[in-house]
Amino acid sequence: MSTSIPIPTDPLAELLTTLNLSDASGARTREDIFIGPSQWMPHGRVYGGQVLAQSLVAATRTVDDARVAHSLHGYFLRAGDISLPITFSVDRLRDGRSFSTRRVQAYQNGEPIFSMIASFQDVDPGLEHFEVMPGDITPPEQLPSAAELMGDNPHPVAQYWSKARPFDLRHVEKPIYFSVDGEKVAKQAVWLKALGDLPDDANLHQAGLAYLSDYTILESIYRRHGIAWSHPGLKSASLDHAMWFHRPAKVDEWLLYVQNSPSAQGGRGLALGHIYTREGELVATVAQEGMVRVPELA
Repeated sequence: MSTSIPIPTDPLAELLTTLNLSDASGARTREDIFIGPSQWMPHGRVYGGQVLAQSLVAATRTVDDARVAHSLHGYFLRAGDISLPITFSVDRLRDGRSFSTRRVQAYQNGEPIFSMIASFQDVDPGLEHFEVMPGDITPPEQLPSAAELMGDNPHPVAQYWSKARPFDLRHVEKPIYFSVDGEKVAKQAVWLKALGDLPDDANLHQAGLAYLSDYTILESIYRRHGIAWSHPGLKSASLDHAMWFHRPAKVDEWLLYVQNSPSAQGGRGLALGHIYTREGELVATVAQEGMVRVPELA
């Protein structure tokens, strides 16, 4: 895989370009076809949150404007190549009185790299409650950004962490980029916010929420076992990803991503997450299982 794509000088503008899929549908097929570019990553593989968000954009393009995505379930099938565009094929599985269901397959070189089913619903009144956000959380203004933590570190991964991500990530606990300090627990919290303002488009902000949901979600597994991202020989990859959208959210405002891991076994780990607005409203719930292989345990 190629890493020749340069580090973006404006990662937020690049994100908007990445999510602006081109329509390649033809009259001869029942499928809706869209094409999107890939973003730079230091290891040459497509970031999972990117293809997840692009798949949601593709599905949303085929649904009535009155219906909003409330859940998605996806499987990462192959590593994507950042030097190649991605083709998204959308099947319109069902349009009922209140719900619409879409299946999206993402392809490179004719092979599927990601598969997702998403469900959309008319906005309806109903029962209301949500799990309360944890208290005593350090506000983001009092925490260092990744760019501040990385400094002038020339390593490509450090450069990605500090310069190439379109979101500002600030760990409430000390981050585990290079070491795991403090108590080894299977939980953490991270503040996230886009690096600048985004257009006032609810679908775009929802896609942005899907995009950021793949950040740091597996870290609660690593933290529990004292494993940093820089651990020699560590291999990890997202296997599947489920997400439920509860309420609208703006990703250019601070969001708190509270994460925990209930189990790790067999070279896999499960992580759960709740995403809150700064005011404490629960906007999304996330579940992801990932491959986690540590060489000394092989």
